[in-house]
Amino acid sequence: MKENARQYLTDDVSGKNLTKTSFYKEVFLFCSMDKQQVIKRTRAYVKKTLQGAEGGHDWFHIERVYHNALLIARGEEVNLFIVELGALLHDIADSKFHDGNEQIGPQKAAAFLQSLEIDEEITDHIVKIIKNISFKSSLDHKGSQKFNSPEFRVVQDADRLDAIGAIGIARAFNYGGFKNRLMYDPDILPKLEQDKESYKKSKAPTINHFYEKLLLLKDKMNTRTGKKIAKERHVFMEQFLQQFYAEWEGKV
Repeated sequence: MKENARQYLTDDVSGKNLTKTSFYKEVFLFCSMDKQQVIKRTRAYVKKTLQGAEGGHDWFHIERVYHNALLIARGEEVNLFIVELGALLHDIADSKFHDGNEQIGPQKAAAFLQSLEIDEEITDHIVKIIKNISFKSSLDHKGSQKFNSPEFRVVQDADRLDAIGAIGIARAFNYGGFKNRLMYDPDILPKLEQDKESYKKSKAPTINHFYEKLLLLKDKMNTRTGKKIAKERHVFMEQFLQQFYAEWEGKV
């Protein structure tokens, strides 16, 4: 993309009879259309790559996160192109489905972006978003400074919103079923102070996941819009748990 734009800028435009203002308008339109093509190709690549993926981490998850990111970005000062690409590529190869390998996702994303000749700085930014976006990554940064940027904060909030509320509940039980885990066992208590490795190895019932991750996300949101939406979805999860326990114990 960068090389095409540079070529456009250096082409002979003397025959176009352009004013300086209209020339730069044409350059802007060219670059905008080029970015739109990149987004279109990225969407197609991700959709194809995630065919047959587990239902909570499939193309529809990516699409929801993408829409969340666009919504959140309206209230933030960000590079929207980076936000869009980060949202689309954030789960291109989730380590859960690749024997815990956390390098495959960033590597696949980088290779794809390089194939489109995306600027190296933008590619590096997106790779860092992918490496740091997950909840488990936050468990690995106690006492140390992790990667941060306005774009990262938007994409992370967008992803976390899809982990809570009605969709979050559905995704949690879908993944639990995928891994053949218990829904709930009153004798297995949640582990509230887990490090990254303990979290990754957990095979606890799905209800425990609410206390070990989902109910913690409201207070970990980065943006004003993310925090507002998270509060509403958090309340929905609390109501769900109350109803779940009442039904489990035969009280309703």
